[in-house]
Amino acid sequence: MSTQSRVKEILSWYRSENYGVQKNLFQMLSTGALAGTGKMVILPVDQGFEHGPARTFGPNPAGYDARYHFELAIESGCSAYAAPYGQVAAGADDFIGQIPVIVKVNNSDSLYSNPNPIPAITCPISEAVRLGASGIGFTIYPGSALRKEMLEEVCEIGKEARSYGLPLVLWSYPRGEQISKEGETSIDVVSYAAHIAAQIGAHIIKVKPPTERIELEEAKKVYIRKEIPIATLAERTKHVIESAFGGRRIVIFSGGAAKKESEVLEEIRGLNAGGAFGSIIGRNSFQREKPEAIQLLQNIMKIYSGR
Repeated sequence: MSTQSRVKEILSWYRSENYGVQKNLFQMLSTGALAGTGKMVILPVDQGFEHGPARTFGPNPAGYDARYHFELAIESGCSAYAAPYGQVAAGADDFIGQIPVIVKVNNSDSLYSNPNPIPAITCPISEAVRLGASGIGFTIYPGSALRKEMLEEVCEIGKEARSYGLPLVLWSYPRGEQISKEGETSIDVVSYAAHIAAQIGAHIIKVKPPTERIELEEAKKVYIRKEIPIATLAERTKHVIESAFGGRRIVIFSGGAAKKESEVLEEIRGLNAGGAFGSIIGRNSFQREKPEAIQLLQNIMKIYSGR
Protein backbone atom coordinates (compact mmCIF):
# COMPACT_ATOMS: atom_id res chain seq x y z
CA MET A 1 0.00 0.00 0.00
CA SER A 2 1.42 3.42 -0.97
CA THR A 3 1.80 6.08 1.68
CA GLN A 4 -0.98 8.29 0.33
CA SER A 5 -3.23 5.23 -0.01
CA ARG A 6 -2.77 4.65 3.71
CA VAL A 7 -3.88 8.20 4.50
CA LYS A 8 -6.93 7.75 2.26
CA GLU A 9 -7.75 4.51 4.06
CA ILE A 10 -7.57 6.23 7.46
CA LEU A 11 -9.73 9.13 6.28
CA SER A 12 -12.33 6.63 5.02
CA TRP A 13 -13.01 5.75 8.67
CA TYR A 14 -14.19 9.34 9.24
CA ARG A 15 -16.55 9.73 6.26
CA SER A 16 -19.44 10.58 8.57
CA GLU A 17 -17.60 13.77 9.56
CA ASN A 18 -17.85 17.06 7.71
CA TYR A 19 -15.27 18.12 5.16
CA GLY A 20 -13.57 20.50 7.55
CA VAL A 21 -12.77 17.72 10.04
CA GLN A 22 -11.53 15.46 7.24
CA LYS A 23 -9.42 18.26 5.78
CA ASN A 24 -7.71 18.98 9.09
CA LEU A 25 -7.05 15.29 9.74
CA PHE A 26 -5.55 15.08 6.25
CA GLN A 27 -3.38 18.10 7.01
CA MET A 28 -1.95 16.49 10.15
CA LEU A 29 -1.33 13.21 8.31
CA SER A 30 0.36 15.11 5.48
CA THR A 31 2.75 17.32 7.47
CA GLY A 32 6.33 16.77 8.56
CA ALA A 33 8.70 13.84 8.25
CA LEU A 34 5.92 11.24 8.48
CA ALA A 35 3.68 12.87 5.87
CA GLY A 36 1.66 10.31 3.95
CA THR A 37 2.64 7.31 6.09
CA GLY A 38 -0.47 7.22 8.27
CA LYS A 39 1.75 7.81 11.30
CA MET A 40 2.24 10.99 13.30
CA VAL A 41 4.46 12.49 15.98
CA ILE A 42 3.00 15.45 17.83
CA LEU A 43 4.80 17.86 20.17
CA PRO A 44 2.57 18.65 23.19
CA VAL A 45 3.53 21.42 25.61
CA ASP A 46 0.75 21.66 28.17
CA GLN A 47 2.94 20.52 31.06
CA GLY A 48 3.69 24.07 32.22
CA PHE A 49 0.02 24.46 33.07
CA GLU A 50 -0.15 20.97 34.55
CA HIS A 51 3.06 20.87 36.58
CA GLY A 52 4.34 24.44 36.83
CA PRO A 53 7.05 26.33 34.90
CA ALA A 54 10.11 25.31 36.91
CA ARG A 55 9.39 21.58 36.76
CA THR A 56 8.55 21.87 33.09
CA PHE A 57 11.05 24.31 31.60
CA GLY A 58 13.80 24.44 34.24
CA PRO A 59 15.69 21.51 32.63
CA ASN A 60 15.91 23.52 29.37
CA PRO A 61 15.25 27.23 30.02
CA ALA A 62 14.85 27.97 26.30
CA GLY A 63 11.40 26.43 26.72
CA TYR A 64 10.12 29.36 28.78
CA ASP A 65 9.77 31.19 25.43
CA ALA A 66 6.52 30.09 23.75
CA ARG A 67 8.08 30.54 20.30
CA TYR A 68 10.72 27.91 21.06
CA HIS A 69 8.21 25.09 20.88
CA PHE A 70 6.88 26.14 17.49
CA GLU A 71 10.48 26.12 16.25
CA LEU A 72 11.19 22.70 17.75
CA ALA A 73 8.05 21.16 16.26
CA ILE A 74 8.72 22.62 12.80
CA GLU A 75 12.48 21.99 12.66
CA SER A 76 12.15 18.38 13.82
CA GLY A 77 9.41 17.57 11.31
CA CYS A 78 6.50 16.98 13.70
CA SER A 79 2.99 16.37 12.40
CA ALA A 80 1.42 18.96 14.73
CA TYR A 81 2.02 21.09 17.81
CA ALA A 82 -0.37 21.07 20.80
CA ALA A 83 -0.54 23.62 23.62
CA PRO A 84 -2.97 25.67 25.73
CA TYR A 85 -4.48 28.86 24.33
CA GLY A 86 -2.06 31.30 25.95
CA GLN A 87 1.05 29.51 24.76
CA VAL A 88 -0.25 29.21 21.21
CA ALA A 89 -1.34 32.87 21.14
CA ALA A 90 2.08 34.00 22.38
CA GLY A 91 3.86 32.50 19.38
CA ALA A 92 1.32 31.96 16.62
CA ASP A 93 1.91 35.22 14.76
CA ASP A 94 5.43 34.15 13.79
CA PHE A 95 4.46 30.66 12.62
CA ILE A 96 1.01 30.87 11.02
CA GLY A 97 0.46 28.09 8.50
CA GLN A 98 3.81 26.40 9.11
CA ILE A 99 2.47 23.50 11.19
CA PRO A 100 -0.98 22.25 12.26
CA VAL A 101 -1.81 23.50 15.75
CA ILE A 102 -3.99 21.73 18.31
CA VAL A 103 -5.29 24.15 20.94
CA LYS A 104 -5.75 22.46 24.32
CA VAL A 105 -9.07 23.87 25.53
CA ASN A 106 -9.17 22.38 29.03
CA ASN A 107 -6.37 22.10 31.55
CA SER A 108 -5.57 21.32 35.20
CA ASP A 109 -3.02 22.65 37.64
CA SER A 110 -1.24 20.74 40.42
CA LEU A 111 -1.57 23.41 43.13
CA TYR A 112 -4.66 21.67 44.47
CA SER A 113 -4.63 17.93 44.98
CA ASN A 114 -7.89 16.13 44.26
CA PRO A 115 -8.31 12.34 44.14
CA ASN A 116 -11.11 12.91 41.64
CA PRO A 117 -9.74 15.58 39.30
CA ILE A 118 -11.65 17.57 36.71
CA PRO A 119 -9.94 20.03 34.32
CA ALA A 120 -11.27 23.52 33.73
CA ILE A 121 -12.35 24.86 30.33
CA THR A 122 -9.61 27.40 29.58
CA CYS A 123 -10.36 28.37 25.99
CA PRO A 124 -13.60 28.75 24.01
CA ILE A 125 -13.73 27.06 20.61
CA SER A 126 -14.15 30.45 18.92
CA GLU A 127 -10.71 31.53 20.20
CA ALA A 128 -9.12 28.33 18.94
CA VAL A 129 -10.66 29.06 15.54
CA ARG A 130 -9.36 32.64 15.66
CA LEU A 131 -5.84 31.29 16.22
CA GLY A 132 -6.13 29.11 13.12
CA ALA A 133 -6.31 25.81 15.01
CA SER A 134 -6.34 22.55 13.07
CA GLY A 135 -7.90 20.70 16.01
CA ILE A 136 -8.72 20.99 19.69
CA GLY A 137 -7.28 19.01 22.58
CA PHE A 138 -9.34 17.93 25.59
CA THR A 139 -8.52 15.82 28.66
CA ILE A 140 -10.91 13.45 30.38
CA TYR A 141 -10.24 11.32 33.45
CA PRO A 142 -12.30 8.12 33.19
CA GLY A 143 -12.67 6.75 36.70
CA SER A 144 -12.99 10.13 38.39
CA ALA A 145 -16.06 10.67 40.56
CA LEU A 146 -16.57 13.77 38.40
CA ARG A 147 -16.58 11.84 35.12
CA LYS A 148 -20.24 12.70 34.43
CA GLU A 149 -19.42 16.42 34.22
CA MET A 150 -16.37 15.76 32.03
CA LEU A 151 -18.20 13.47 29.63
CA GLU A 152 -21.05 15.93 29.22
CA GLU A 153 -18.57 18.79 28.70
CA VAL A 154 -16.59 16.98 26.03
CA CYS A 155 -19.76 15.99 24.18
CA GLU A 156 -20.78 19.64 23.94
CA ILE A 157 -17.26 20.84 23.15
CA GLY A 158 -16.83 18.13 20.51
CA LYS A 159 -20.10 19.07 18.83
CA GLU A 160 -19.09 22.73 18.65
CA ALA A 161 -15.59 21.89 17.41
CA ARG A 162 -16.96 19.70 14.62
CA SER A 163 -19.26 22.52 13.54
CA TYR A 164 -16.10 24.53 12.84
CA GLY A 165 -14.40 21.58 11.12
CA LEU A 166 -12.00 20.94 14.01
CA PRO A 167 -11.10 17.35 14.96
CA LEU A 168 -11.25 16.36 18.63
CA VAL A 169 -7.96 15.10 20.05
CA LEU A 170 -8.81 13.44 23.34
CA TRP A 171 -6.34 12.86 26.18
CA SER A 172 -8.03 9.85 27.89
CA TYR A 173 -6.25 9.33 31.20
CA PRO A 174 -7.94 7.06 33.77
CA ARG A 175 -7.67 8.56 37.23
CA GLY A 176 -9.77 8.50 40.40
CA GLU A 177 -9.95 7.30 43.97
CA GLN A 178 -11.13 3.81 42.94
CA ILE A 179 -8.21 3.27 40.54
CA SER A 180 -4.77 2.52 41.96
CA LYS A 181 -1.78 4.52 40.72
CA GLU A 182 -0.44 1.41 38.98
CA GLY A 183 -3.91 0.74 37.59
CA GLU A 184 -3.89 3.99 35.63
CA THR A 185 -1.64 2.31 33.06
CA SER A 186 -2.89 -1.27 33.37
CA ILE A 187 -3.77 -2.91 30.07
CA ASP A 188 -7.46 -3.33 30.84
CA VAL A 189 -7.90 0.24 32.07
CA VAL A 190 -5.95 1.86 29.22
CA SER A 191 -7.95 -0.17 26.68
CA TYR A 192 -11.16 0.89 28.41
CA ALA A 193 -10.03 4.54 28.26
CA ALA A 194 -9.35 4.26 24.52
CA HIS A 195 -12.77 2.70 23.95
CA ILE A 196 -14.53 5.43 25.95
CA ALA A 197 -12.73 8.09 23.89
CA ALA A 198 -13.83 6.42 20.66
CA GLN A 199 -17.42 6.22 21.88
CA ILE A 200 -17.40 9.93 22.73
CA GLY A 201 -16.40 10.72 19.15
CA ALA A 202 -12.68 11.46 19.44
CA HIS A 203 -10.93 11.60 16.10
CA ILE A 204 -7.47 11.14 17.62
CA ILE A 205 -7.12 9.29 20.93
CA LYS A 206 -4.16 9.82 23.25
CA VAL A 207 -3.46 7.22 25.94
CA LYS A 208 -0.46 6.11 27.98
CA PRO A 209 1.57 3.02 27.02
CA PRO A 210 -0.05 0.11 28.89
CA THR A 211 1.62 -2.21 31.35
CA GLU A 212 0.95 -5.94 31.75
CA ARG A 213 -0.97 -5.35 34.98
CA ILE A 214 -4.72 -6.03 35.01
CA GLU A 215 -6.58 -3.77 37.46
CA LEU A 216 -10.19 -4.95 37.32
CA GLU A 217 -11.08 -8.41 38.62
CA GLU A 218 -13.96 -8.91 36.19
CA ALA A 219 -11.71 -7.98 33.28
CA LYS A 220 -8.97 -10.29 34.55
CA LYS A 221 -11.30 -13.28 34.21
CA VAL A 222 -11.79 -12.56 30.50
CA TYR A 223 -8.09 -11.98 29.80
CA ILE A 224 -7.28 -15.31 31.43
CA ARG A 225 -10.17 -17.31 29.95
CA LYS A 226 -9.65 -16.00 26.42
CA GLU A 227 -5.85 -16.01 26.74
CA ILE A 228 -5.62 -12.47 25.37
CA PRO A 229 -1.89 -11.90 24.69
CA ILE A 230 -0.49 -8.98 26.71
CA ALA A 231 3.02 -10.12 27.64
CA THR A 232 4.85 -7.65 25.38
CA LEU A 233 4.34 -3.95 24.74
CA ALA A 234 3.61 -4.76 21.09
CA GLU A 235 0.82 -7.15 22.11
CA ARG A 236 -0.62 -4.66 24.56
CA THR A 237 -0.47 -1.86 22.00
CA LYS A 238 -2.33 -4.00 19.48
CA HIS A 239 -5.02 -4.74 22.07
CA VAL A 240 -5.48 -1.05 22.93
CA ILE A 241 -5.85 -0.15 19.25
CA GLU A 242 -8.34 -2.97 18.71
CA SER A 243 -10.37 -1.51 21.57
CA ALA A 244 -10.88 1.67 19.51
CA PHE A 245 -13.37 0.25 16.99
CA GLY A 246 -11.13 -2.53 15.73
CA GLY A 247 -8.32 -0.14 14.90
CA ARG A 248 -10.48 2.28 12.92
CA ARG A 249 -9.57 5.27 15.06
CA ILE A 250 -6.20 6.99 15.30
CA VAL A 251 -4.61 6.02 18.63
CA ILE A 252 -1.35 7.65 19.69
CA PHE A 253 0.67 7.15 22.85
CA SER A 254 2.18 9.61 25.32
CA GLY A 255 5.90 9.73 26.05
CA GLY A 256 5.61 10.27 29.80
CA ALA A 257 8.28 11.64 32.11
CA ALA A 258 11.78 12.35 30.81
CA LYS A 259 14.00 9.28 30.49
CA LYS A 260 17.12 8.11 28.66
CA GLU A 261 17.02 8.22 24.88
CA SER A 262 17.62 4.47 24.68
CA GLU A 263 14.56 3.88 26.89
CA VAL A 264 12.41 6.19 24.78
CA LEU A 265 13.40 4.50 21.54
CA GLU A 266 12.92 1.00 22.95
CA GLU A 267 9.39 1.95 23.97
CA ILE A 268 8.70 3.43 20.53
CA ARG A 269 9.86 0.20 18.88
CA GLY A 270 7.36 -1.75 20.97
CA LEU A 271 4.55 0.67 20.19
CA ASN A 272 5.35 0.62 16.48
CA ALA A 273 5.48 -3.17 16.43
CA GLY A 274 1.98 -3.19 17.90
CA GLY A 275 0.61 -0.91 15.19
CA ALA A 276 0.55 2.40 17.04
CA PHE A 277 -0.41 5.35 14.85
CA GLY A 278 2.32 7.40 16.48
CA SER A 279 3.37 9.22 19.61
CA ILE A 280 2.87 12.54 21.33
CA ILE A 281 6.25 13.36 22.87
CA GLY A 282 6.54 16.31 25.25
CA ARG A 283 8.97 16.31 28.18
CA ASN A 284 11.26 13.79 26.53
CA SER A 285 11.82 16.29 23.73
CA PHE A 286 11.53 19.90 24.91
CA GLN A 287 13.38 19.26 28.19
CA ARG A 288 16.46 18.43 26.10
CA GLU A 289 18.51 21.12 24.36
CA LYS A 290 17.26 21.72 20.85
CA PRO A 291 19.88 19.76 18.81
CA GLU A 292 19.43 16.71 21.04
CA ALA A 293 15.64 17.09 21.02
CA ILE A 294 15.50 17.31 17.23
CA GLN A 295 17.70 14.25 16.89
CA LEU A 296 15.53 12.27 19.30
CA LEU A 297 12.29 13.23 17.56
CA GLN A 298 13.75 12.38 14.18
CA ASN A 299 14.94 9.01 15.46
CA ILE A 300 11.40 8.34 16.68
CA MET A 301 10.04 9.28 13.27
CA LYS A 302 12.51 6.92 11.58
CA ILE A 303 11.16 4.03 13.66
CA TYR A 304 7.57 4.86 12.76
CA SER A 305 8.47 5.21 9.09
CA GLY A 306 10.15 1.80 9.08
CA ARG A 307 13.65 3.16 8.44
